[in-house]
Amino acid sequence: MKRIVILISGRGSNMQAIVQACAEQGWPARVVAVIANRADAQGLDFARQHGIATAVVEHTAHGSRAGFDAALAHAVDACAPDLVVLAGFMRILGADFVGRYAGRLMNIHPSLLPAFPGLHTHRRALEAGCKAVGATVHFVTAELDHGPIVMQSVVPVHPSDDEDRLSARVLATEHVIYPLSVRWFVEGQLRIDGARVAHTAGASQIWI
Repeated sequence: MKRIVILISGRGSNMQAIVQACAEQGWPARVVAVIANRADAQGLDFARQHGIATAVVEHTAHGSRAGFDAALAHAVDACAPDLVVLAGFMRILGADFVGRYAGRLMNIHPSLLPAFPGLHTHRRALEAGCKAVGATVHFVTAELDHGPIVMQSVVPVHPSDDEDRLSARVLATEHVIYPLSVRWFVEGQLRIDGARVAHTAGASQIWI
């Protein structure tokens, strides 16, 4: 039984999607803890209601990124995870933390990486005149919003789209591809080969 720890900063809608899919689909895994960097993260309530252990590691309580990363790693390691999932975790993690969980630290970003890393992805995509956008599940490396890509969704941009409409449609696809990517990991169906990730049975890694 694989052990999953999920890190959040807010409502954790992707965390909720993963928890629900794990239970409903009978994965050989369980979410053993949800850890937030903010005590007021709404997703903590969802986790508690579903009997999942929670913890808070306040980033404001530490004078440096290294100090926060060390405290966070201590909390994560206490849960002995096979996979650490970033689900709207809004802190940049240092190279030491990322290296500690290399190959078992997963993130989702609301763009078709490597396009538009960082913040305000939908606004930037609209300003650039993109005809399609999407989301990317990837393994985390020390470079922000980079790393071997597990799966991507593709969402058409409509002429009437604004930032909120586009964001909502992309988020709906995140709730599909992130749980699926995590399921592939816990079922041993992913193979990392350098900068590339392959599904061992050849399943499509694009969701349209």
